[in-house]
Amino acid sequence: YSLGNEYLKEGELAQAEICFKNAVDRDPHYSAAWKALAKTMLDSGQPEAALKTYETGISVAEALGDIQAAKEMTVFARRLRKALQVAE
Repeated sequence: YSLGNEYLKEGELAQAEICFKNAVDRDPHYSAAWKALAKTMLDSGQPEAALKTYETGISVAEALGDIQAAKEMTVFARRLRKALQVAE
């Protein structure tokens, strides 16, 4: 996760995505990693994948009682859904 954040800071989106995917593979209950993965996917031009990832992250965060992360991802997912509907 930390390495993914460093790649993200440097604009290395492909490497960041790999790291965040590894983070959620190792710990599927890591809500911050789901949020970072979705953001990275969105930034790299994968809005549909980002939306699915946000939805998974929301479920994970809610199951863990991580209310703040769930709220943040819900807002991002809602905005993304609207953007995708406008693009259709």
